[in-house]
Amino acid sequence: MEKLRNMLIPKPNPQQLLRDWQRRLRQECRNIERQIHIQREEKNVQKAIKEAAKRNDTASARALAIEIVRSRRTVNRLYENKAQLNSISMHLGESIAVARTVGHLSKSAEVMKTVNDLMKAPEMAVKMQEFSKEMIKAGVIEEMVNDAVDSALDSDDIEDEIEEEVDKVLTAIAGETVAQLPEASRKERLKQPAHAKEEGGDDEDLEELRVRLAKVRS
Repeated sequence: MEKLRNMLIPKPNPQQLLRDWQRRLRQECRNIERQIHIQREEKNVQKAIKEAAKRNDTASARALAIEIVRSRRTVNRLYENKAQLNSISMHLGESIAVARTVGHLSKSAEVMKTVNDLMKAPEMAVKMQEFSKEMIKAGVIEEMVNDAVDSALDSDDIEDEIEEEVDKVLTAIAGETVAQLPEASRKERLKQPAHAKEEGGDDEDLEELRVRLAKVRS
């Protein structure tokens, strides 16, 4: 029955197929732009960090600084993802010209490499798996072996990098205020976990800011 259905349903024109992929890639780029737009929340968070530091509430200041560091990393990845999507779209455009001449789709090593890279990106993994299946079926790329490295192996190194970046963010935003704390007190407070218990109305505002900033990573 399925074989009969496949015979009755006409296969999509190669050029139409490529244009459909380009349209969907443009949509993904617009989705990424909307995610990047959330970065504007950082200004409010920077203000909250300064206010927390003035209250000697370095636990809250550090928790917010961690959110800034992680959201910046996510935004950088999103910019990279967008550039890679545009690269795929460009190569597909070249494939349209070839398909118009030869009448069928040709394999593209560039598209295959970029799709494989995007499949390792947490924000793009699901979408690119869908794209890869379609492109493999259409003959644009070959079936790929998932050679993604287990991120858990590098988790310690990443955490160390984040800690260093957090210290830099705190120094850049509230350096003078933080520096006024006694050395022992400053080290102890800055080492407090990001989920330290907070109380009061101001802390509710800080939590709300953290939640809004974290949306960039969702």
